[in-house]
Amino acid sequence: METFQRLESEVRGYCRNWPVVFDRAVGSHVYDETGKPYLDFFAGAGSLNYGHNHPELKTSLIEYLTDDRIVHSLDAYSVAKRDFLQTFDEIVLKPRDLDYKIQFPGPAGNNAVEAALKLARKYTGRSTIVNFTNGFHGMTLGALAVTGNSMKRGGAGVPLDHVATMPFDNYLDGRTPDFLWLRSLLDDSGSGLDKPAAVIVEAIQGEGGINVASAQWLRELSDLCREYEILMIVDDIQMGCGRTGDFFSFEEAGITPDIVTLSKSISGYGLPMALTLFKRELDVWEPGEHNGTFRGFNPAMVTGAEALRRFWSDDAFAASTKAKGDMVAARLGEMASEHSDFGAHVRGRGLARGLAFEQPGIAKKLAAESFDRGLLLETSGPEDEVAKLLPPLTSTEEELTAGLDIMADAARSAVKVAQPA
Repeated sequence: METFQRLESEVRGYCRNWPVVFDRAVGSHVYDETGKPYLDFFAGAGSLNYGHNHPELKTSLIEYLTDDRIVHSLDAYSVAKRDFLQTFDEIVLKPRDLDYKIQFPGPAGNNAVEAALKLARKYTGRSTIVNFTNGFHGMTLGALAVTGNSMKRGGAGVPLDHVATMPFDNYLDGRTPDFLWLRSLLDDSGSGLDKPAAVIVEAIQGEGGINVASAQWLRELSDLCREYEILMIVDDIQMGCGRTGDFFSFEEAGITPDIVTLSKSISGYGLPMALTLFKRELDVWEPGEHNGTFRGFNPAMVTGAEALRRFWSDDAFAASTKAKGDMVAARLGEMASEHSDFGAHVRGRGLARGLAFEQPGIAKKLAAESFDRGLLLETSGPEDEVAKLLPPLTSTEEELTAGLDIMADAARSAVKVAQPA
């Protein structure tokens, strides 16, 4: 590993927790250069919902490349883009009665968020964005401004302005009515809060600690936005593309956001791709007003369209994900009961799950012990207090059981050095 230590920036992170050199990956397994297998409950931080190198997606990609089809096209028209747009419309948007325009803002999730914030401000003529405690939306300056994590915000080096942070669902004491503070500020001309352009919210906060917003909370937020003529942006970058079971994480609440951001698993294969979706009347962009060199990465559109056809042409995949999520939740519940002295409890929905502890160090120790036993998982939350599970949605029940067995054993080791809460 001397090459990485000598040449790569100190900013590298995941490799510090997984000090091996990875080489191959198939399905739900990753292999290091010695051939040792690791069961993957990380899935590229949610970028590999369909597993590593899915054979049907790989075949589509290889055929496209070997036929010398166009790879880079900026925002020029291409056959691959047309196929993706038509497929996304027919399989995702129309069945959900979503009349969204589709923008290709750039290759990453923060590109989608930046476009969403910029569009909301342009459309409304206002500058303030409401964000929520423990939210995470990206590392570029606009996205970072609406992110809660103080360590990440501290890296900006400049003031992060034009935002107002409000409590996420269940952040307060459970007795304070939802949105009481926000409504009070909006109704009081002396509050100092300028009328916002938009709110940006995750239905489930992944990096923030697998914090789940209830369907009722999301509906009330949607109602508030309509009442005060504020745009509602749902960041579905990590929790979209089926992670919660439904294609979009907000479907359970029965709401229609004004703007939605997607990335990570939208390409289906781990290739960089992002989308900003918005209601048709919001499309006030001038040609070229928001652009970027890598908006037209056609290989990602090829695998993205194939993934939609393969997994979302009916409801079977969503039902399977929800059933697997229930199985994982039940097993995590057993672990939480076993370690209740340490404040262990379960969070999440679908196949976005977490085992949280009141003492931050336990989850990190659990993740390290899991790695030693051949399981990849990360931690999340402001104090890394949650062992976070994002397995591929294509994982078999046997693979999920094997990973949970490892995790249960790792949890027992992790709590040995900790004091009960």
